[in-house]
Amino acid sequence: MDAMAVLARTSRPAPTLLAATSPAVSRRPASLSFAAATSGSRGRVSLSVTWGGRAARAHVSAGRIVASSVEQSYIMVKPDGVQRGLVGEIISRFEKKGFVLKGLKLFQCPKDLAEEHYKDLKEKSFFPGLIEYITSGPVVCMAWEGDGVVASARKLIGATNPLQAEPGTIRGDLAVQTGRNVVHGSDSPDNGKREIDDKLITPFLSVALWFKEGELCEWESVLTPWVVE
Repeated sequence: MDAMAVLARTSRPAPTLLAATSPAVSRRPASLSFAAATSGSRGRVSLSVTWGGRAARAHVSAGRIVASSVEQSYIMVKPDGVQRGLVGEIISRFEKKGFVLKGLKLFQCPKDLAEEHYKDLKEKSFFPGLIEYITSGPVVCMAWEGDGVVASARKLIGATNPLQAEPGTIRGDLAVQTGRNVVHGSDSPDNGKREIDDKLITPFLSVALWFKEGELCEWESVLTPWVVE
C-alpha cells in the first residue's frame, strides 16, 4: 500500500477538536511536517507533530505506524562537577548519545529551591548536609530531550554510589564518593517534567522549578534520527 495513503487514512482531526474546546491550547498552534524516503520497493514516511509545546513522532512503514514519544530529562552538574571543570565532558556524553539540548544555564541554587527539589529525602539524616552541598557553589542546569531520554540518561550517569557505577558511566569514570557524585538526572518522565517546567505555587507567586518561562529553546536537530523497526 502506498505510504502516503496510509498516512492519510490514519490521521485524525484531534488538533481541530482541541482548538475548539481549549482556548489555552489554541494559542499555541500545532506544526505538522513529513518527509518521504524510499528504500528499494518499500516506502517510509516520517511524521513529526508539535502541539502545545510537546512533541511526538510517528513513522509509517509497510502499511503500519510505529509511534514514539519524546521525553525530557533534567540533568544537573553539581557543584563538585563544576569546580572540577567537568561540565564540557558531561555535556559531550549526552550530545554523542544523540539527545537534543533544550536548556542550559549556570545557576546558584537558593536553599528553598534545593529543599523543594530534594523534598522526598527530607526525613533522611543526610538531608541538611545535602542542602548545604548543593547550595555551596554554582550548578549547571540542563534540559535534554529525546526518545527514552530519562532511562538512557540514568544509564549514562551510573549508580548513585560511584564505587558501584560501571566503568564508562559518568560517575564510574569521574567520581568516587556518593556525597560528591558529580551529576543529577531525573529518575522518571514525571519528575523530568517537574524539574524542568512544572510550577511551584506559593501564596505570593508562581515560579518554575529550575527553568523559567522562555528559558527553554524549541528547536529540532537537522539530523534525521535512525529508525529501528
